[in-house]
Parts: sequence; structure tokens; C-alpha cells
Amino acid sequence: MTTAGTGKYTYELIQDWPKLPEGESLGIVSAVATDSQDRVYVFQRQDPPVMVFDSDGNYLNCWGIGAIADPHGITIVDDIVYITDRSDQVAVKFTLDGKPLQVIGERGVFSDTGCEQPGDLVPRAAGPFNYPTEMVPSPSGDIYISDGYRNARMHRFTADGQLIASWGQPGKTEPGHFHLPHSCLVDPDGKVYVCDRANRRVQIFSPDGEYITEWTSGMGGPDDISRDSDGIFYIVEQEVDGVPHVSIWEPDGTLITRWAIRHAHGMWVDSKGDIYLGLTTDHSVDKWVRQR
Repeated sequence: MTTAGTGKYTYELIQDWPKLPEGESLGIVSAVATDSQDRVYVFQRQDPPVMVFDSDGNYLNCWGIGAIADPHGITIVDDIVYITDRSDQVAVKFTLDGKPLQVIGERGVFSDTGCEQPGDLVPRAAGPFNYPTEMVPSPSGDIYISDGYRNARMHRFTADGQLIASWGQPGKTEPGHFHLPHSCLVDPDGKVYVCDRANRRVQIFSPDGEYITEWTSGMGGPDDISRDSDGIFYIVEQEVDGVPHVSIWEPDGTLITRWAIRHAHGMWVDSKGDIYLGLTTDHSVDKWVRQR
């Protein structure tokens, strides 16, 4: 069996981990997340958009048919599911069984950034949304949404969905410049971590959007970021020299370890420290089991 990592961050690979119902196959897996019972929610770009498995990979149920047009990001906090419906221009909260709780944005209505091709450096930043990528809650109750494929912004909302502020401009080098903010995370102190994918860095901001620092350290384009209960960060990276990676980081930005993986678009770390990777090219989920 394939092993990777170092020291207490050593893992064994279970490739193509989900045990699918007879005759079923996964589509493009955009993201994964787990709930308080370590059930795994696989977010895919076909019906059903959400498939749920136990931690051994056994299929449990599914939901979201007709409710989600273009799956992108998924986060679960306190057993509430936060998703972005990318080309439909909305971010939506659901219960664990798929009942919608809140919609932020107006379906099919996008802001004017002058960008036609998703992923291009946009001519100008604008308000919400133009292909949003990730929705995450903060300890304060505010909601942060990265708006990235045809925008260059982070947006901060109140818990009831009122826009507080936005920050970010298109660019390649300066703090607060974004080229495809692809995912985000808020830590217990309220700091906001943004995967600035095409600029190959994670930028870190205060809750008000003030730049603090950034992580690079040979990073491929960061697709997704997770944090475990010990405060350790996990990043899934696009290719460097043709090879995608997972990397693990100390809270101060020190790189602990990095290893090669199949190309992954989304990731999650469960309560046991196991890593799940959502695979777009291979239409699957790989699980890296932490060795204890």
C-alpha cells in the first residue's frame, strides 16, 4: 500500500475509496466535507450532486437533485452544509439531509467584472457574485465567500446574508491582489485564509480584510485548504513540474511535509486526521488514512 508524509503526519492511501451502489459511478468530484459523525459528503457535478458515505466508504444516501446547478465548494460547520453553486451565482446553506436554509445571491445574476472566460485575470473587481467558489462561516457568525472564477474578491456578510464589505483587486503580486481566489477558511481567531490559486499563494487577512501575511514555499496553485483540531493546516495544490501535491503546514506557515497525489480539486480533514481528496480528472475520492 502507498504511504506518504513524515513522522506523526504519515498516511496510507485508500485509492478510489467510496463503495458505490451497483451500477453507479461518480462524476467530476469538486469537493468533500465531513460532519460531526465523520460521514463524508461528496460534492459532484452530476445528479445527485451530494452523495453521503460513512467513514468506511459505505454509501448512505444522496440529495440535491434539481437544487444545485454547478457544484463547486462545500464546507460543513456545526452540522450545517455551506455550498457554492458556481455558475448559478449563489451560495446556499443546507441541513445535513439537504433542506435549504439560506440563499445568498440571486440565481443567474452576475456582477460586471468584464471577464468572459472563467479563470482569466479579470479586468476589474466587482460586488457579489461572478462565479463564487467557497462559503464559510466565522466564529463571529459572519459569512465569508470567495468570488473567484470571474471576479477577484472576498465578500463578508452578516449571518442573515447582508453584505458588510468586500476586498481584493485583480493582480499578480501585491497583497490583496487576487487571480482566482478559489477557496477560503476562517480560523478560531477570525483570520481569513484565501487560496489565491493562479498566484500560487495563500493570503491571510484579519476579519476586516486587512492583509497579514502569505504562504508560498514552492506551492502549486492552492485549490483548497483545511484545518484540523490541533490547528494544523492542509492544502491541496495544483501541479508543480507536472505533479499535484498535498502539503501540511504549521500555524506560523512552516511547511511540515508535502507529497505527490492524483490531481485533486477539493479536500477535507476529518476528526481522526484522515484526509479526503475530491478528484476531478479521475472522478473519484482518495482517502489518506493517518497512521496512529
